[in-house]
Amino acid sequence: MRKITKGVAFATTALFAMFIASAASAVPTVTARYAGSRVAAGGGPPTPEVRQSVSLEQYRILKRQCEYAETAGRRQECRAEVVRRYVIGEAATNLDCRTYSGVTVCGTLALSPRQQRCVDQSVAGGLTYRRAEVECYAFS
Repeated sequence: MRKITKGVAFATTALFAMFIASAASAVPTVTARYAGSRVAAGGGPPTPEVRQSVSLEQYRILKRQCEYAETAGRRQECRAEVVRRYVIGEAATNLDCRTYSGVTVCGTLALSPRQQRCVDQSVAGGLTYRRAEVECYAFS
């Protein structure tokens, strides 16, 4: 009986060790180090603690689009969010950038209630949502 108990204990320990080793090697590394900050590997939407790598041009667009925010406070928040969420490095191929009426923006736009009403009215009038979003953000 004692041999069986020892054998089961050994087999259980060995299986557990094999499981842990295989699980550890199967988990891919999802962050990389870049200038002392965490960067999303391979793009993807950034999380608060992981900064997404974007090209210099994309970074400039993200910062420039903050000029269209409605108030000085919103412009400051927008610029701070860009610094917090993005880092200059490789271009992000999954960053949603678009240009309408000479205005280029990237990513999600934080619309004010007035800008959102403008978008809703423009879409009801036949404009695409993406175009209405950019034009109302920049011009309303």
